[in-house]
Amino acid sequence: MDTNNASQELPDPPRGLRAVPWRLPIWLYRLKLGWMFGHRMLLLNHVGRVSRKPRQAVLEVVHHDKEANTHYVASGFGDQADWYKNITQSPEVTIQAGRKTIPVIAEQLDKKAAAEIFKKYHARNPKALRALAKLVGYSLPDSEDEMLAFFREQIPIVSFRPR
Repeated sequence: MDTNNASQELPDPPRGLRAVPWRLPIWLYRLKLGWMFGHRMLLLNHVGRVSRKPRQAVLEVVHHDKEANTHYVASGFGDQADWYKNITQSPEVTIQAGRKTIPVIAEQLDKKAAAEIFKKYHARNPKALRALAKLVGYSLPDSEDEMLAFFREQIPIVSFRPR
């Protein structure tokens, strides 16, 4: 992978057995233990774009606007993540954050707004952003500016705003 520009190839989302660790937090929510994540993670309840069946995904919250009760998440696998594809087809979804289930509308942020969210997240969690990127399979540049440019250009940010 080219680490010197913002257009490196995104890794494929995990499938089959590789997806099991990514899906384990769903069971914590099903066991009524989602409160342990607070507003750091959320459970997304959405509809499959092809099957029209209920689907779930646990996503990391990169920013939570408490006043507007809006949660922002990054699609770590870009526009190839199934949950991301599903919400672009059916944006009226519900999320569970902490102990609350909230009906929301999902909207992709423009690149400028997404860049601001990434900057805030990086300022609060400078090591976490790199660690998560490595876990997903990215090779990030050393330069903070280049790294943020990569995220701005390649990783969509979605807001979940109460309906």
